[in-house]
Amino acid sequence: MIPLSDDQPTLHPPIVTILVIAINLLVFAMWQVGTGVEQTVAVAGFVPLAFTRHMPGGVTHLVTSMFMHASWMHLLGNMWFLWIFGKNVEDVCGHIRFACFYVLCGASATFLYTIGSPYSLVPLVGASGAISGVLGAYLLKFPRSSVRALVPLGFFSRIVDLPAWVFLLIWMGMQIFFQVLRSAHTEGGESGGVAYLAHIGGFVAGIALIFIFQQSGASSAARGSGDPW
Repeated sequence: MIPLSDDQPTLHPPIVTILVIAINLLVFAMWQVGTGVEQTVAVAGFVPLAFTRHMPGGVTHLVTSMFMHASWMHLLGNMWFLWIFGKNVEDVCGHIRFACFYVLCGASATFLYTIGSPYSLVPLVGASGAISGVLGAYLLKFPRSSVRALVPLGFFSRIVDLPAWVFLLIWMGMQIFFQVLRSAHTEGGESGGVAYLAHIGGFVAGIALIFIFQQSGASSAARGSGDPW
């Protein structure tokens, strides 16, 4: 399912959400494309073995990797999810707290991925772990919001309105399903493609961390119509 919009209004300009999107776009367009995606991934992508063996870049690449992507589709898909769901979570946290929340969710997602594949040499890049944390926070804070989504079914694709909790639990269920499927068909944890375990880790981290980073008195399920941002 592809989210198209939600009906939860924002109270403040989503400064950090916009800034994070801009940084990701600039890193990919100005550095990765110009230098070469494979080369940049080799330079600043996160490699689990480098982390577990305390090699150079093992820790710093926890952060650099979450602002890099493997393709335009990878980048644009992640940024679209961040735009739909990040604005309201930033409202709940405030700008500075949201920035910290986002980075910690990304680091937590990567850490869980490393636990699952501690000796992998396959680089991990992408903002999806951090964005998964945003989705987990959105599930807790705005479960009754309505999410308009495109359900791709070939010629029978449909646009439907779903409660946020339904959309996000379906999304999470898909991550778990594909992770189980991958584990059943992958030996030694060495595989490329989508890092579903990082998505799961980020989602769980977001659910836990939102209690720490939300502003006092933040509404747990504010409703409204329209979205000025």
